[in-house]
Amino acid sequence: MKLLSQLRTSSFQLALLYMVVFATSVFLLLAFIYWRTAGFMTAQTDETIEAEIAGLAEQYRGRGVNGLITIIRERVARDPNAKTVYLLSTDDLLKLAGNIEAWPEGSRTAESGWINFTLDSSVGWQGPERLARARIFDVQGGLRLLVGRDVDELTSLKRVIEGAINWGMGITLALALLGGFLMSRSTTRRIEVINNTSRRIMNGHLSLRIPTRGTEDDFDQLAENLNQMLDRIVYLMEGIRHVSDSIAHDLRTPLTRLRNQLERTLISVDNDEAREQVGRAVGEADQLLATFNALLRIARLETRGNTADMKVVSLDELVGDACELYEALAEDKDQQFKQVMEPKVMIEGDRDLLFQMVSNLIDNAIKYTPEHGGIVVVVRKEGANAIFEVQDSGIGIPDDEKDQVFQRFYRVGKSRSLPGNGLGLSLVSAVAEIHQGEILLSDSHPDAEMPGLTVAVKMPAFTGVRKRIKAAQVEQIPDGADEARSSADSQA
Repeated sequence: MKLLSQLRTSSFQLALLYMVVFATSVFLLLAFIYWRTAGFMTAQTDETIEAEIAGLAEQYRGRGVNGLITIIRERVARDPNAKTVYLLSTDDLLKLAGNIEAWPEGSRTAESGWINFTLDSSVGWQGPERLARARIFDVQGGLRLLVGRDVDELTSLKRVIEGAINWGMGITLALALLGGFLMSRSTTRRIEVINNTSRRIMNGHLSLRIPTRGTEDDFDQLAENLNQMLDRIVYLMEGIRHVSDSIAHDLRTPLTRLRNQLERTLISVDNDEAREQVGRAVGEADQLLATFNALLRIARLETRGNTADMKVVSLDELVGDACELYEALAEDKDQQFKQVMEPKVMIEGDRDLLFQMVSNLIDNAIKYTPEHGGIVVVVRKEGANAIFEVQDSGIGIPDDEKDQVFQRFYRVGKSRSLPGNGLGLSLVSAVAEIHQGEILLSDSHPDAEMPGLTVAVKMPAFTGVRKRIKAAQVEQIPDGADEARSSADSQA
């Protein structure tokens, strides 16, 4: 699988493309060398034959047929190795002179006059078989003349060159493939370092930076640019956090003071109408403070993460504690509140944050389920995951809005008349993300008039090997952690 993934990388495909271009170039170069070398040797052979024919033609013009026969016999006698092949015959193939006895097959149909044939017993050759190239033409007086050369060595040399080209191409392809693989692996390793670092940074490890080799190559320049971009992002986020802290310090305290003053006014006012108005003002102040705290908490979770208290937590016990708090609220609406808990479902996480998430989901289920409805809280283990699930018989969420409910201040259309600020599920999403959780929304009763909603949070179960989800490498939050935790407590 690792090899397949290596072959799918763009760097390997680029190296493969380069290999094809390089191999094609080498092939064309070797083909040109072969064409020039073999062609030159063939041309030299043909020129030698033409020169031999020209000499015989001159002898024929000066000495006639008898002189031609004589000169052929003399040249055959001077050439015991038969490097040159001669055959002079009558038109009815009766041999007059030469060192072969018969005409090679196909010699009569050779339109160009050139013929390649084998010197063997079929032409009366006495020695081992050899290859020959010859030219045939008619001589005045009804005679036919064949003049050729032994090209066996030339053919062997061509075969050697062709073999060398084939081996050269094979070695070139093998080296190019090996080089492409090694080059792509080196490139892939450096890209994987960048990807791994990027993933860890996206998971909240904002202090990490992409390592460089100090070679000032393209990857180093890319890493330096990305690191500078991260520095800039962190600087801007710190500015936003500073502004948020300033808002929290400058506005939340006056809001709290205003709320306390309203509460004292509520105690001192005797008029019922005035008490009702002041009571509504106290409620509005509480809602403002709750929204303010939720916004700050979500911002802190999404920017830096609150992972100071990552411990092994019994999810079934934690959910059971939350259910005890909310059972009374469900009883007030005459709702059936059922728990299905699988024991000893362990996860690693921040107990306060997990309690906040569980409380928000149970509270939502009770809030959006009408009187006499049903709510089921489930904790179970599926393979390597721990599942926390809340099923209700409430108004549900339309399918086209299920992906939007985790946005801040988003309210489902049919729930806008009910109390809420649209931040509860945003906080749940932030907590689940810190714990590498996945949230799944579905209808509890798809075909019913009240489809209800099932919210399932899937998180990695604790397997006995202690693995910090995010705490191992994430910066601790020196300032504001206690404040965020107290905010969670207040919402819980």
